[in-house]
Amino acid sequence: MATKLWHVPVRLATGAIIVDQGLQKLGADEDTATWLHGEAVRAFPQFADMDPKDFVRLLSAGEIALGAALLGIGFVPSSLAGVGLSIFGGSLTRLYLTAPGTRREGTVAPSQQGVGLAKDSWMLAIGLALVLDSLFGSGRRRRKKS
Repeated sequence: MATKLWHVPVRLATGAIIVDQGLQKLGADEDTATWLHGEAVRAFPQFADMDPKDFVRLLSAGEIALGAALLGIGFVPSSLAGVGLSIFGGSLTRLYLTAPGTRREGTVAPSQQGVGLAKDSWMLAIGLALVLDSLFGSGRRRRKKS
């Protein structure tokens, strides 16, 4: 399936940000690694036994790979890039929904300290839009009814 024109700006913007964040984590110091690991463990307890530095290296590599896939217009199909972005955005949204103090009492609306994490839900939305467009978009051939 050919990349649609509307995919280009969302893939470029999202991919560039994600690659940048991954590159910044490459040189994370011990305190940063411990903090990032601790935040992730709140939403994903299966990472609790992992060394914080190893966790941040894995996170960094994943972000760089996902960002590169999004930037790989013409090489990586939007549907595949969308699946990866949906998983990543969904993980960040889960972190937002489970981390204490990120939401106003009794709502899903962000608290002042939760705004940064709440904003990551746009990645989930973009990923889902790319996937849904590949499944149901207007460029897809329709089966003829017999």
